[in-house]
Amino acid sequence: MSDEYRRRGWWRDETFLDDLRRHIREQPGKPAVIARRIGSGATRTLDYAELGLLTDRCAAALVELGVRPGDTVAVQLTNGWELTVLALGCLRAGARICPLLPVYRERELRAYLGLTEARVFVTLAEFEGEARGELGLRLAAELPSLEHVVVSGGTRPAGALDLHAFFFETPRDTPLPEHGLGPDEPYLTLFTSGTTGEPKGVLHSQNTLYAPIRGEAGVFDLGAEDVVTMIAAYTHYTGFVRGMLLPLVLGATAVFQDSTDGAAMADLLAEHRVTYLYTPPHFLRPLVDAQRAEPRDLTALRWVVSGSAAIPTRLVHEVGEVLGRRLFSLWGMSENGAVTITRPDDPVDWAAHSDGSPIADMEFRIDPRPGQPEEAGVLWVRGPTQCLGYLRQDELYASFCDGDGWFDTGDLARHDGRGGIRITGRAKDTVFRNGFFVPTTEMEEILTAHPAVEEAAVIGLPVLGGADQMICAVVRPAPGAAVTLDEVRALLRDAGMSAFFWPERLEPVDVLPRAPATGKVRKVELQARFT
Repeated sequence: MSDEYRRRGWWRDETFLDDLRRHIREQPGKPAVIARRIGSGATRTLDYAELGLLTDRCAAALVELGVRPGDTVAVQLTNGWELTVLALGCLRAGARICPLLPVYRERELRAYLGLTEARVFVTLAEFEGEARGELGLRLAAELPSLEHVVVSGGTRPAGALDLHAFFFETPRDTPLPEHGLGPDEPYLTLFTSGTTGEPKGVLHSQNTLYAPIRGEAGVFDLGAEDVVTMIAAYTHYTGFVRGMLLPLVLGATAVFQDSTDGAAMADLLAEHRVTYLYTPPHFLRPLVDAQRAEPRDLTALRWVVSGSAAIPTRLVHEVGEVLGRRLFSLWGMSENGAVTITRPDDPVDWAAHSDGSPIADMEFRIDPRPGQPEEAGVLWVRGPTQCLGYLRQDELYASFCDGDGWFDTGDLARHDGRGGIRITGRAKDTVFRNGFFVPTTEMEEILTAHPAVEEAAVIGLPVLGGADQMICAVVRPAPGAAVTLDEVRALLRDAGMSAFFWPERLEPVDVLPRAPATGKVRKVELQARFT
């Protein structure tokens, strides 16, 4: 299919470095990256010319450290301009990059650095009271492939390199590879959020990343005049691909900061006249609340897009009322980026009913599953955004694929009636009751529509000696409110849901455990807690 993807423009022979060089020639003084640090209040702006200069310095530093084409550089930083330079510097040096969330600690880091055989580990000197630089040095003593630890900020431990001094502030004459990574070579390793089990290392090439970028930009007619931001970690797919690479491809401006605070994000949108915003719903809620409490001038904002988790219906309406824009929904995975998006010609509130129709020559099919309603089933996808596989887990990746290139997403979905899909849950999260799979996503939507319920998660708990599961509703009540099991059952009854799907147990909580990058509820933790 690669020839067909190229013929149709979803894949190309150019790279993200070619995009950078083109913008340096055509608009060297245009802001490429604007990054703000909330703690210091400092904002750093890189125009395209400076971005190119720092990219070459970064690449030369990597080569001097012995990084060879195909080696991996692991990067664990908070949102900052340094991430964009490192992403491009690795390309220029011919290296792969593995971005890691700042919340990862020793157990995860040991596993991920070992699996990727990272040669260089770039991390923070300290994060949330933990000496990450010293941790990196301890891991380097254990892992034979890890040769260099590089730290940013704070006190640099003996044996580590300083990121800014070594990578960005030191000019070098070090010869660089004639060509960086090619468009079809493995470039990005992303570890999945692990909401349903152990994370996997997803491998992408530049082309499998370019296809969803082109598709998403095409849906919303994005171009060089746009200012793009994400409320997300830029060491996750959303921030790395949409937040950094999408504006690079377009010659637009990327804006980001090291905080997801709602008021700070509203200020950022207003100050920099952001035109395109993507955010998981968990981070969109504080932004809406902050804008309602203190309205800013957000008239430059053209598009608000959300995904990565189920979008509550009332949030769709509140975005329109408070931000003054429609909310569009998007569905995808680390394995394939943006696969479906609702469109400008859909009904205004369509994000409350659909996760969109396919982009970028992506295809989907829904295979019926016993116990599911006739129109719902397991979602399979294929197309040019699909990843190359799982790092060092070829058999595992193959187990998710069939012989015709279809990938089993692990999600359950139904048709939305307009050529798209509505996600109804995760296959691993499904609850089996009375011979049927419980429609957990729809139940959660009904519960969160009630003013006394801020958030809800429906889980299944084991029942001794039976195949059925006990249905448990875990809810976070609204401030000052309380909700009872009888009230929850009444809500579902009034919504027309069959009685054998009503929960038998209610567990109020102060906080729902969530994956840090996407905001998805970690139901495996809830099941372990309440079993």
